[in-house]
Amino acid sequence: MLKWHRRSGKDDVGLHHVACSAFQRVGNYWYMLPEYSQARKSMWDAVNGHTGKRRIDEAFPKEIRKRYLEQEMAIHFPNGSTFQLVGSDNFNSLVGSPPVGLVFSEYAISDPSAWSYLMPILEENGGWALFNSTPRGNNHFKKLCEFAQKEQGWFFDSRNADQTGVYKPEQLEAIKRALIAEHGTEYGTALFQQEYYVSFDAAIPGSVFGEWLDRVRLKGRVKTVPHDKALPVHTAWDLGHTDATAIWFFQIVMGEIRLIDYFEASLKDIDYYGMLIRGQSDSKDTEAEARGKARTKGYAYGTHWLPPDARARTLAAGGKTIHQQMIEQKVGRVAIVKKVDLQDQIAAARKTFGSCWFDHDNTEQGREALGNYHYEYDPENKVFTRTPVHDWSSHGSSAFMTMSLAWRDVQQSGTGETSLQDRLMAGSVNTCSIGALREAHFKKFRSAKAERFN
Repeated sequence: MLKWHRRSGKDDVGLHHVACSAFQRVGNYWYMLPEYSQARKSMWDAVNGHTGKRRIDEAFPKEIRKRYLEQEMAIHFPNGSTFQLVGSDNFNSLVGSPPVGLVFSEYAISDPSAWSYLMPILEENGGWALFNSTPRGNNHFKKLCEFAQKEQGWFFDSRNADQTGVYKPEQLEAIKRALIAEHGTEYGTALFQQEYYVSFDAAIPGSVFGEWLDRVRLKGRVKTVPHDKALPVHTAWDLGHTDATAIWFFQIVMGEIRLIDYFEASLKDIDYYGMLIRGQSDSKDTEAEARGKARTKGYAYGTHWLPPDARARTLAAGGKTIHQQMIEQKVGRVAIVKKVDLQDQIAAARKTFGSCWFDHDNTEQGREALGNYHYEYDPENKVFTRTPVHDWSSHGSSAFMTMSLAWRDVQQSGTGETSLQDRLMAGSVNTCSIGALREAHFKKFRSAKAERFN
């Protein structure tokens, strides 16, 4: 674990470590950036400003290379080892021989699920992993740093700008003044402490929900939140296939939202999520997935709230919508939230935080997503864009926004009566499959026939 300041040479150390390791043990070595799109710009094509040479060529000189694959951003070595740049945002799509050495670059803004997925592989083959990053708030990188400092077999090193000597004192003072001039005294100072003195206390720049989530923590609303078996459990979803599907599990108690659970998974079909709701596991589940499904087994469900894109028909499902597929899973009432633009969703979510209680253990992954969801910074205009970055944190945040549009409907329908909307939806052909309509028709026909004979 390397918690080093900005421009301290973290990636140069990582690249050279891989170059040495590739000749000490034959195997595949991956260098993982937060996003695959970053790999070419920041690593493959990047030039060292001090030497004028490409960073890749400095770490892997032509004399030690056998093949150089430009398109794949991969290098093959004469002894059979390989090196490749990859992204933590698409780790599920990485196929072929697994790595024996892995570097996570800027782990603080990487998808933490990638390490959960790859860790068992390295444990099994006796491989190694190196994490380098500058802090980005109180998130998964901080937790792993704390773990590494006390766990046997891990190495941890923290270096700030005073310890490395990369910058002269007058340069640091100039950098601090520039940040304060651009962002104000409080935020500019916090950014300076984060980037150059590796502080975890600064907020994530451009965080969409960070301030509201902090208020929830300060009020003591992140604690053990028990499941009330006397009340229904509702779910709110963000749908994905190649990327993650995220689900918040919540109960409404006296006008408050109790978020008792959170689950997300990638590359799964609707049948899988039907099994999740029913608490059923199979042999293909990972240990984490099996635990997640076991937690949901005792839930008596109210309404499963889907986002508006659940109305889209999918070719793989024979033209059925996600809404139709969910109904066929027989998991209870399934509804779609109203369609509003993203800014209104964000506003609704921010208002919702004041009514929320989060279970400390079961919603940790979801809270990390909320805290890391952030707007993109436009360095040219020196402003944050109005559109949040689509990365690993988007899924849990979008599911939370689904919940923010649904929970008041849950609260208002607490009488148990069927709403007009539900009655209309129940009679709509768009909510049924052809098989379901045919079965309903023949059931009615058989019932009429039986009455005649009786």
